[in-house]
Amino acid sequence: MSDFEKLGPELGLLIAAGVIIIVDALLPLAGKRAWGARHHLSVFFAVVGVFASMAASLGLVLADEPGPAFDGMISIDDFSLFFNFLFAGVAGMIVLGSIDFLQKNRFHGEYLALVLTAAAAMMLMAASLDLIMIFVALETQAIVFYVLVGFGKNERSGEAALKYLLLGAVSTALTLYGMAYLFGLSGETSLEGIAAYVDGADSGTRTALVVATVFLAGGLGFKMAVIPFQMWVPDVYQGAPTPVTAYLSVASKAAGFAVVMRIFIVGLGEGVITSDWANMFAAISAISMTLGNLMALAQTDIKRMLGYSSIAQAGTFLIGLAAVAASDPQVELGSSSVIFFLGTYAFTNIGAFIAIIAISQKIGSDEISDYAGIYKRSPWLALGLAACLISLTGIPPTAGFWAKVYVFNAAIQADLVWLALVGVLNSVIAAYYYMRVVLIMFTREPESEATFQPGISLGLALTVAVVGLLAIGIYPTPLIEVSESASQVFTS
Repeated sequence: MSDFEKLGPELGLLIAAGVIIIVDALLPLAGKRAWGARHHLSVFFAVVGVFASMAASLGLVLADEPGPAFDGMISIDDFSLFFNFLFAGVAGMIVLGSIDFLQKNRFHGEYLALVLTAAAAMMLMAASLDLIMIFVALETQAIVFYVLVGFGKNERSGEAALKYLLLGAVSTALTLYGMAYLFGLSGETSLEGIAAYVDGADSGTRTALVVATVFLAGGLGFKMAVIPFQMWVPDVYQGAPTPVTAYLSVASKAAGFAVVMRIFIVGLGEGVITSDWANMFAAISAISMTLGNLMALAQTDIKRMLGYSSIAQAGTFLIGLAAVAASDPQVELGSSSVIFFLGTYAFTNIGAFIAIIAISQKIGSDEISDYAGIYKRSPWLALGLAACLISLTGIPPTAGFWAKVYVFNAAIQADLVWLALVGVLNSVIAAYYYMRVVLIMFTREPESEATFQPGISLGLALTVAVVGLLAIGIYPTPLIEVSESASQVFTS
C-alpha cells in the first residue's frame, strides 16, 4: 500500500472541501436567503466527503497493514484509525447540526469546507510521529477554528474569535519553545528519536527536559482546555456559533489529547522525567476538575456552563494520562481509559449542543432560566438533552458512567487513589448544575404553550447521539475493545 493510499481518509475530506468551494463559486445564487441548488449540493458533497473518509479508514482497517508513512512522519495504526473514525463522525454530525445555521449565512460553502479541512488536520495530528508534522497539522486546525469561531458575523462572535486568536498565538509560541528545546537536546524531530535520547538521558539534562515538557504542556494545554490555560473557553463557547462550539468542545479537545498522548507516551514515556510529567498532569487534573465545576455552578448561560463543564471533563481525561506514568505505571489501562472517554464524550457533548441549537433557536435565548418547561413544549428535545446531561454526570445506564468508572479504575490501579477520590467528589458537584437544568426543563411551567420540534437534520443528529450514548451505556464492550486495541500502540 502506497503512502498516498494511507492518506485516503484525509484526502477524502480535502477533496470534498475543494469540490464544495468550486460548486459554491460556479452555481448562481438562489437569492439572499433562499436555500437553492448550490446549498443542497454543498451539504451533499460534505456528507459524501465524510462517508468517503470513513470508507477509506475502513479500507485501511481491512488491509491490516499498519506502519509508518512518508519516512516516519505519520503512522497508520489502531490509534490513528480510531481518531479517523471519531473526527469524521463528529464532522458529519456538525454538518447536520449546522444546516439551520447555514440557512441564515451566505458563506455556507466556505463554512462546510472549513469543517472538513479541520477534520482532516485533526486526523493528521493523531497520526503524526514527528514534531514538524505535528506542528503543521496543529496550526492548520487552529487557523480553521479561528475563522469558524468568527462565523457568527456579530459583535460577540468577532470578540470571541479575536480572543481565541490572540491566546492561540501564545499557545503556539509555548508549543514551539517546547519543541525547540526537545530538538536542541536530542537533535531529532521524530518522536522515536526523541524517545531514544530521553531513555538514555541522565540527571544532568533533567532540568532542560522538564522545561521542555512544561512548555509543551502549556501550549497543548490550550488545546485540551485545562487550567491554567482555559481562559479562552467560556467567552469563545458563548460567542461562537453553537455548531462551532460543539465542534470545538469535542473534536479540538480530542485532537489535543491525541497529540499529547503521542508526544508524552511515545516521546517522553520512559526516562528521568516520566514521574515529573505524570505528577504535573495529576495536579492539573485535580485543579481543572475542581475549579471547572465550581465556576460552572455560578453560570446562567447554558453554553458558558458547558464551557466550564468541558474544563472539568478535560481534567477527568487527564486522570488517565497521569495513570500512564505514575509510580505504578498503567500504560495500556491509562491510555485506553482516555481513548474510551473521548469516544463516549463525542456522543454526549455533541448531543447536548445539538439539543441546545434546536431549543435556543426556537426560544431565542441561551439563558438556563428560559429553558423552563421545555419538556411540555418539545418532549423529544428535553429528553435528548436530559440524557446527554445525565451522561456527562456519569449516571447509568449512559456511556458517561462507564467512562468515569474506567478512568477512575486506571487511577486506582496506578496508586492514584487520591486523584480518583477528587474525581468522584467533583462528579457530585457536577451533578448539581447538570440536574438543575433537567429540573428546570421538566418541573417548571413554560412561559409559552407553543410547541415546537427540531428540523429533520437536527433531529437526526440528536437521535444518533442519544442512541449512541445509551447503546454504549448498556453494552460498552465493543468500544472498550477498540480502545484497548488503540492503546496497544503505546506498549508494542
